Amino acid sequence: MSIDPRHYHQPSWRKPVGMLAIVGLIALWAVLVGSLSGQIGTLPMWAQVPVYIFLGLIWIWILPLKRLLAWMETGRWRRG
Repeated sequence: MSIDPRHYHQPSWRKPVGMLAIVGLIALWAVLVGSLSGQIGTLPMWAQVPVYIFLGLIWIWILPLKRLLAWMETGRWRRG
């Protein structure tokens, strides 16, 4: 079975750049949250859990990476 050259899609440069940006954001965020761990560690356990959930899921994954992933796929910062 041969590949039809009309349907061959050249990968965009945005995908590798976006992947490097994601790794960089994760590393930067890990250092930032790690530097705050002393202050967060003084909170009671029931208060630490929502803080880490907010910092880990919402603040790093949902807010900034949503737009970065849209840019990687479409070339625009917003889907639409």
